[in-house]
Amino acid sequence: MDNVSFDINDALKHYMSDPAAIPTPEADSALVDCENDPESLSDNAIINGVLNPIVDAVAENPDAITRSSIFDSLQFLLKCAPISPVSSSLVPNNSFSFSMMAGTPPSKEPRPPDPGAPACRMKEPVSELFKLSRYTSYLSAHALSKIFDLITSGMATEADVIHHDLESDEQELIAHHKMLLEMYGFLLQWTIAAVETKAAEKSSTNMPARRGKPKGRKEVGKDGSWDSSTQLEIALNTMCKVLRLKLGKIFLTTSERDTFISLLTRPVYMILESEQRVKNTSIRMHTFKVLCVAVKHHGHAYAAQISIVQNLTYFEHLSEPMAELLHILAEQYDYPQLADEILRELSNKEFNSNDNKGPKSVSTFMVKLSELAPRLIIKQVTLLAKQLDSESHTLRSALIEVFGNMLVYLSKSDERGENHKSQMNAFFDVLEERFLDINPYCRCRTMQVYLKICELEQKFPKRRQKAAELACQSLEDKSSHVRRNAIKLLGALIRTHPFTALHGAQLARKDWQERLDKVDAELDALKPPVDAPGLDGNANTTVDAGLLDDATQIDATQLDPSQKSPAEMTEEEKVAAIRKAQEEAATSEAIEKLTLTKRYYSEALKFIDVLHEATTTVCQLLGSKNKSEVIEAMDFFEIGDAYNIEQNKVGIRRMLRLIWTKGNSDEGKGVQTHLIECYKRLFFEAPDSFSPNDAANYIARNMISLTFGATPAELTSLEQLLATMMKQGMIPEIVIAKLWQVYGVQKREISRKQRRGAIIVLGMLATASPEIVVGEMETMLRTGLGSHGRADLQLAKFTCVALRRINPSGRSAKESAIKFSRLSNDHAVLARLAAITEVSTESKEWYGVAEQAINAIYALSRHPDVLCSEIIRRKTKSVFAPQTSRPTSRDESVPLSSASPPATQDGEEGDPTLLAPPTQAPPGSSQPPQSPSKKQNKDNTVALSQLLFIVGHVAIKQIVHLELCELDFKRRKQEKEKSAAAAKDASTLSAGTTTSTGRKAAGNKRKSAAAPAPEEDEGDELDLIGGTTEDDFTEAMAHIRERELLYDGRSLLAIFGPMVSEICANNTTYKDRNLQQAATLCLAKLMCVSSEYCEANLPLLITIMERSADATVRSNAVIALGDMAVCFNHLIDENTDFLYRRLADSDASVKRTCLMTLTFLILAGQVKVKGQLGEMAKCLEDEDKRIADLARMFFTELSTKDNAVYNHFVDMFSLLSADQRIDEESFRRIVRFLLGFVEKDKHAKQLADKLAARLPRCDTERQWNDVAFALGLLQHKNEEIAKVVSEGFRVVKGAA
Repeated sequence: MDNVSFDINDALKHYMSDPAAIPTPEADSALVDCENDPESLSDNAIINGVLNPIVDAVAENPDAITRSSIFDSLQFLLKCAPISPVSSSLVPNNSFSFSMMAGTPPSKEPRPPDPGAPACRMKEPVSELFKLSRYTSYLSAHALSKIFDLITSGMATEADVIHHDLESDEQELIAHHKMLLEMYGFLLQWTIAAVETKAAEKSSTNMPARRGKPKGRKEVGKDGSWDSSTQLEIALNTMCKVLRLKLGKIFLTTSERDTFISLLTRPVYMILESEQRVKNTSIRMHTFKVLCVAVKHHGHAYAAQISIVQNLTYFEHLSEPMAELLHILAEQYDYPQLADEILRELSNKEFNSNDNKGPKSVSTFMVKLSELAPRLIIKQVTLLAKQLDSESHTLRSALIEVFGNMLVYLSKSDERGENHKSQMNAFFDVLEERFLDINPYCRCRTMQVYLKICELEQKFPKRRQKAAELACQSLEDKSSHVRRNAIKLLGALIRTHPFTALHGAQLARKDWQERLDKVDAELDALKPPVDAPGLDGNANTTVDAGLLDDATQIDATQLDPSQKSPAEMTEEEKVAAIRKAQEEAATSEAIEKLTLTKRYYSEALKFIDVLHEATTTVCQLLGSKNKSEVIEAMDFFEIGDAYNIEQNKVGIRRMLRLIWTKGNSDEGKGVQTHLIECYKRLFFEAPDSFSPNDAANYIARNMISLTFGATPAELTSLEQLLATMMKQGMIPEIVIAKLWQVYGVQKREISRKQRRGAIIVLGMLATASPEIVVGEMETMLRTGLGSHGRADLQLAKFTCVALRRINPSGRSAKESAIKFSRLSNDHAVLARLAAITEVSTESKEWYGVAEQAINAIYALSRHPDVLCSEIIRRKTKSVFAPQTSRPTSRDESVPLSSASPPATQDGEEGDPTLLAPPTQAPPGSSQPPQSPSKKQNKDNTVALSQLLFIVGHVAIKQIVHLELCELDFKRRKQEKEKSAAAAKDASTLSAGTTTSTGRKAAGNKRKSAAAPAPEEDEGDELDLIGGTTEDDFTEAMAHIRERELLYDGRSLLAIFGPMVSEICANNTTYKDRNLQQAATLCLAKLMCVSSEYCEANLPLLITIMERSADATVRSNAVIALGDMAVCFNHLIDENTDFLYRRLADSDASVKRTCLMTLTFLILAGQVKVKGQLGEMAKCLEDEDKRIADLARMFFTELSTKDNAVYNHFVDMFSLLSADQRIDEESFRRIVRFLLGFVEKDKHAKQLADKLAARLPRCDTERQWNDVAFALGLLQHKNEEIAKVVSEGFRVVKGAA
């Protein structure tokens, strides 16, 4: 048989150009016949007929591969399978994956035609089969698998033969072995390329683009049964086996050896191109083994360097595996040189600014290598540092992380020399610089690196302090990601702080300051006085020792005759001298120890001060729009609380407002849930060592402490939080029992604050579960409405609040499963509530108690109007009836009903008017009561103020009561109509049913009739009053409100209307400040009852709002006008200018109240805006930050409503520009803020046209500048306007 004359260089030239064009003249005739019928190749019988003899021949002797028929047949079959998804001859740029190991980098230009290409390629046209096989595989998986096994086993056998011959020193066979190795290597390379192409096709086919059965499923299933991974591992093992041979004896020149090595390494790199292959650990390790042996023993380092750098450029998934390869090469094969060369090349590499893939891949590689082999990195770190100036933030971020990994490595190493220290300092310096990197991702990465450093055993106290200061600065970064990481870093610095050695981990500033002061005192006591000889602070202690001679030796007795030499001393003198020397040494040692302790305390205080400063900023970040930032801030406060940082208490209280975060999104719900979890961990989880009883005590104490010093806003938020937790079952019954114990304790005196806190918390919990209060009404009567309540009016107030929760209103009423039956007026609870309003006191706290007591009466009583009539009667008697002494409140045990006349029939029918004038009507308001003394006069003034407060509040509550009656009537009416319709349907349905069914229906009817609603009687009464239609009832209620409450002769309130007006109008006669406040408030509330009364007294209220010297009175008048704008819009609409004027009030509280009132009215659409928005725009530059923030919030909300800012901008601009009190800078800031809401180009152009029309009419340069500035902010793109503006303001001087 003819043997093939194989030339590896010629074969590779053909292969690289176009494998399909390789001539195979000696191929089996059965295969040649398939050229014209490609489909016949899928017949396994033909393939087996060709391959089986070849397999047998090669198995018998590996040399059989040299036969022309065998070699050409194998080449023919391999030509039938593509070696890349797109043929390399058609896409030259892809040729790098095959030419990597040739020793030169791949060309990015299309390869020109090779003039040295074999003539056969030029002469013989490529058949149809091989043209198609460039894109489609005609070789089955079965055939390819068989070829793969054949070549692998043949090569393995040949390797064994070569090893034996080399050991036997058979020199004459070396040339033959060389050719065999090259032939097997060439075929193996080709086979693996075909296998990898097949595997890539298979993986893409196995991912269906759509649901349903993919096309060609059968074929995929047929080929899919072949998994080439195992064969690939065997092939890679065989390559290792070949590479272990003494190839230097076979390939005598370097170029021959490199060519052969490339046959083995090229397919390895192709395998690595597949992400699926790299994920297979076994295959990955086998490929690394081949490359490592090639680099270590066969001079493959340079080619590997080129390939690895190219892999990092083109294949992202190889970033970490390439780092792993270099790590294995350095550690297991002792060859770090390749890693050094690659790092050196990467440090000099410049990336295109538009290239994101390259820097990302290189970054991942460097980070991974720094984690696996920090020793490799640290040698080249100076060169790598050059990339810190790279434009790519990805690369800079990677280097920051690399430097962090170097610090971790150095901190764990045993070496502690000067070089080690200087390296660490250099890395820290770079990291500290990167806190100010221009890119936020780099700044974030710096903090993430510090988080890792914080967890190290070595603490780096000085560097920690600097990191804390930098993190504190970063809290004000414009990027939310940076701020979030800064909060996280500060939390980690607290959690791992180094000041735990002496006094535990707590960081309370007060304690550390006390310790420092104590050490300072001890140091002062030990140090000798400053004026002691030789110890003054000015002594020169830095003299150069080289200037001085040794001390003159003089006998001590010459200086001091009394001084004895040691030889002359007695034993006692010697002992005394030794003791003195020991004491001096001990003092010196103590001073040194205390100095170190002082430094330790000073550093701790420095760290705590940074945390306090940071806490203030983190509090502000609780209001961030970025929810993850808010969650980090909460976690920071939780950590700070664990370490007892005082400032954190502020943050924990501030967190409460987050309970109102809108929960309609996952982020909103996440904030609420996280807040509840934080509070649960902080206050509702006792230490594990506590018994159940101790745990309940601990939680109850914590809950009470939450109320201490809380503002009304914080209490409202706390109520929502506790109610939510109660609904979720987070508060145990035993804790509620403990709270009642604290509230109701009688045997010993406890802190008023604690008792108040208990009832506040219980009242909050009752919003979610009213049964909490219902079961303890007796305790509340005995405590809050008893002697304790009379002594502590705040306690009484919160007890009334808790009682009010028995009957939930609004949304809570709908959610509550329990329906409350209102109480009769002779019930003990109502009697006590009425009695608490009559407590004789001058305290301002009385007003809060009276307000909540009346609220509770209206919530609980079946006929609150009757009860409140009696309260007003009795209070009126105590104010106006001539008495010799102040009336005391009635005994608590006397029920109110005994002192009140029985309710009239009208009252029982639910007539809401406050009936029957008092027994002794008050004298005319023009004749005030004569007081016998100043004290009596003061008492009467206080009592009259209290009476007016009750009258005003009862009037407002009566309106609410009327509205509730109306709603209740409509609800009952609808229910009755529904039940009547249902009964009618049921009777129709039951007409044709059996008797038994009829009996059953009747039974059900009787059963339902036996369970009436708790207020059915009252419902019937409501029906009697209002007639039978809803419109009649609504008209009746409106009549009561308009005409009866303030004008009917039977109404109590009608008596007080003229009197209140008189007191308010004659503020010089009734000049008591508290009386005027109460009278104005009462007037305002009465004006909300009737539009007639409102219209009559509106000029008076506006005058009071304009002229009153009392800021409280002005604020109340503003709020009242806001309420009236809702009730009687037609009356207030013409007078809104007076309301806007209060935005310029001299008192900040009035201004703030007015701004909030107007914000509500405008956003709710209750008042029409008529150009006055300019006044609100002025508030954007108010000195009070809260007012400025409110104004910003208003305009931000307004901008969401139908282009409102655009519609009113010209009016606002006119008002602002005309106001000379606004300086130019403030004006510009306001205009810039407002124009930020004009987003549409159409609106910008229209505004520009309107403003440009003003330019010629400007009288002053300031006006012209204002218009020009606004035009400059608008994106109008109008050349004419731009030209007019560029000409500037023209000054025209008139003729003399």
